[in-house]
Amino acid sequence: MYRAVTRQIEVTVEPNFLPEKSSVADGRWFWSYTVVITNTGEDTVKLRSRHWIITDGVGRQQEVRGEGVVGEQPVLAPGERFEYTSGVPLTTASGFMAGSYQMESASGEQFDIAVPAFSLDSPDGGKRVLN
Repeated sequence: MYRAVTRQIEVTVEPNFLPEKSSVADGRWFWSYTVVITNTGEDTVKLRSRHWIITDGVGRQQEVRGEGVVGEQPVLAPGERFEYTSGVPLTTASGFMAGSYQMESASGEQFDIAVPAFSLDSPDGGKRVLN
């Protein structure tokens, strides 16, 4: 599991290679990833948007920006958590993702929180080590 904490908001990510959605012959590898966002602070916050940088095994990058996550903009009161699962395809057998969420406090202050960089490994691609 990968973990980052920004302003008392914890983000954990657990990637999972999906061989049933992947095809080495077609040059397609697919992963799901489960994200848990936990508000350990004292203020209610809302997730407004996401920003991902997806890097494949040869260094090609793709940026993804959008409102919310999986069609939602969750509001997290102190002590609450939000969990979702999404997926990502690559044309290489390994890669990694990193990013951030833009949050908004109850007072209207907007700030970014880190999503930890996480490795996308498949049996075909060997293991990558992230610093």
